[in-house]
Amino acid sequence: MASNRSVLDQAPYRTREGGSGTATAYGPGFDAGGGMSSGDGHFAPDDQYADGDARYADSGASENPGAGFETEPWEEWNPTEDSIAPVRGRHRVVKQRGGTMARSGAVLGVGVIAAVGAGGMASAKDRPAVPISLPDLGHVADEVKASLPAAKDLPGIGSWMSDDDSAPQTAAAPLSQATLTSADEQRGSTDAGEALRARILQQAESQQTAADEDNRVAAAEAAARAAADKAADKAAEAAAQRKAKAEAEKKAAEQRAKEAAEKKAAAERQARLAASYTLPVVSYTLTANFGQAGDMWSADHTGQDFAVPTGTPVKAVHGGTITQAGWAGSYGYRIVLTLGDGTEIWYCHLSSMVVTSGKVSTGEVIGRVGATGNVTGPHLHLEVRPGGGSPIDPMPWLRQHGMNP
Repeated sequence: MASNRSVLDQAPYRTREGGSGTATAYGPGFDAGGGMSSGDGHFAPDDQYADGDARYADSGASENPGAGFETEPWEEWNPTEDSIAPVRGRHRVVKQRGGTMARSGAVLGVGVIAAVGAGGMASAKDRPAVPISLPDLGHVADEVKASLPAAKDLPGIGSWMSDDDSAPQTAAAPLSQATLTSADEQRGSTDAGEALRARILQQAESQQTAADEDNRVAAAEAAARAAADKAADKAAEAAAQRKAKAEAEKKAAEQRAKEAAEKKAAAERQARLAASYTLPVVSYTLTANFGQAGDMWSADHTGQDFAVPTGTPVKAVHGGTITQAGWAGSYGYRIVLTLGDGTEIWYCHLSSMVVTSGKVSTGEVIGRVGATGNVTGPHLHLEVRPGGGSPIDPMPWLRQHGMNP
């Protein structure tokens, strides 16, 4: 404690006009050597030690303050107020200003506070215990108890209370049978633990049975859904097959109808062509064909020969214009009929020419069969020259136009 006392002795004193006094940094009237006083060297009137031991009184203190002191209170001196900055904000620590000197001042202030606390603890050890008195509350408890109603008079509770001691008393069962139920007793169980075990096993079995039933139901539902999906897929597939078959049949029917329509149209066209085209002669015999070789021609045969008697009428196969008529050397007398598409029809070896120019219609007689030119007998030499060019086989051309020689 000597170290603490030495620190207190070194605590700074402040006075006006330089006199010695007892005002310190810890407030007016504080005496580092003897403790707290009222400022005049004596304890305050309300201090419990005012009439006590003289050890706690200031010895040799005067009745009035020392020279240089004023009676007004001094402001408290904080040795760390200039070295520690106030903390702003929550849990915020600001760097101290002043460097080493500021930290030294803070350490000094903490040391002084610790010394004062230690001094107070040392002084308290020598002081007598403080008596504490409590009021007697026993009569208050009796009054409260007397003012409370009886338990049987309380609403909702009095019906449970009974003063009749003759009521039958139920004998308490042994603790070992505390958990036995009526069902356990009917089964003849007397051991509570065994009965509890049996109930637990029964509950577990029932739970397992319920779980198995749930699984069975779920599996059945899944199987039903799978079967339904499979049936739906099959039905959809069958429907798709029926639809595809119906579409195929429809397409086939359309194709047949189309072919029949085309055939009908061709027949109608042939009929129309037959009505607009005709063979050049009737009652004929086909002799030399197109492309046939022979001694009578310098090249292969360029037309189709119709052998008929001399003077047989020769008709225009289709309506057109007579563009040439006259002698043509080895062809004898020849008439050239030009059709509307530019095709030229040559009538050769004629004995006479009835029409030598102008337009003619289908079936109109334009000449007569003869044996003029390079021939061996009377016949009609017929040539077909598309666009007035090289000759082609007359037989396919006649068939294309509805004639069947």
